Amino acid sequence: MRTWLTDTFGLDLPVIGAPMAGPGEGKLAAAVSAGGALGMVGVHGARSGEWIGEQAAVAGVNGQRFGIGLMAWVLDTRVEQLEAAIAARPALVSVSFGAFEPYVTRLRDAGIAVTTQAGNLDDALRAERAGVDFVVVRGGEGGGHGRNEVGTLPLLQTVLDRVDVPVVAAGGIAGARGLAAVLAAGAVGAWVGTAFLGCREAGNSVAARQALFAATDTGTAYGAVFDVAQRQSWPKEYGGRGLRNKYFDTWHDRLDDLARDDEAAQELATARENEDYDTAYLYAGQGVGLLTQERSVSDVLADFAGAEQLLKRF
Repeated sequence: MRTWLTDTFGLDLPVIGAPMAGPGEGKLAAAVSAGGALGMVGVHGARSGEWIGEQAAVAGVNGQRFGIGLMAWVLDTRVEQLEAAIAARPALVSVSFGAFEPYVTRLRDAGIAVTTQAGNLDDALRAERAGVDFVVVRGGEGGGHGRNEVGTLPLLQTVLDRVDVPVVAAGGIAGARGLAAVLAAGAVGAWVGTAFLGCREAGNSVAARQALFAATDTGTAYGAVFDVAQRQSWPKEYGGRGLRNKYFDTWHDRLDDLARDDEAAQELATARENEDYDTAYLYAGQGVGLLTQERSVSDVLADFAGAEQLLKRF
């Protein structure tokens, strides 16, 4: 399967491992890249520049290509993350969720390919104007943070008709059928997160993976509950999609109360330490229902490679 994405980044598969803050550390990124796709290190707001350098070294073992994912709203006050990412010399940096434009310029000037995640048409047009190498069209099905305004396929079709830069699709793409679908529509590849959450190379625990395997296709919910409980300053347009649980159901219509309830905040913190997933969060997309057992990254990528045979049917 040759596309603009595989040719540009020297890949065997048109797949990018989404930069998932937490599970997406250097070990997972390294395994994805070793398997012929492009692995990415996810960086959450509390990570230091030193941590980024350490994980980049793991991801780029033996000189292989990798990427780093940053959050624009964090960089506004923690520019050291951007500096560390540039110093690591990745093949790709994504900067999403906020005013990404100045960071696109800085990265391009440093000779690093750059992208951003777009959750609606306006985001995609902004990204093209900013000079990204390609745009990631992320539908509301996607796990973790992003917009919840448009589904992947409607958004993909709309953006493909309106932008000239290459487009990578994200949200709900969990195997060969999903990859074949977005390639057939005109995307140059897929941005995949949830499918890798069940891998032993992911930076999550056995207990977390078991909770993911038990989830059904209707087992996720979207909102800001866990951000509010942790007193995180995510821009209001970016909620998170994760496994639905009792804590989410208790607070999703009471965010103002939750913001003032320190006991509830501590309850979440304690649950995270104890891996109590009736309360603690596990971010995942709507493709989580396709996760049934622990696999290796190479097994997951072998599944995605089946998209080539599916495309030959037409």
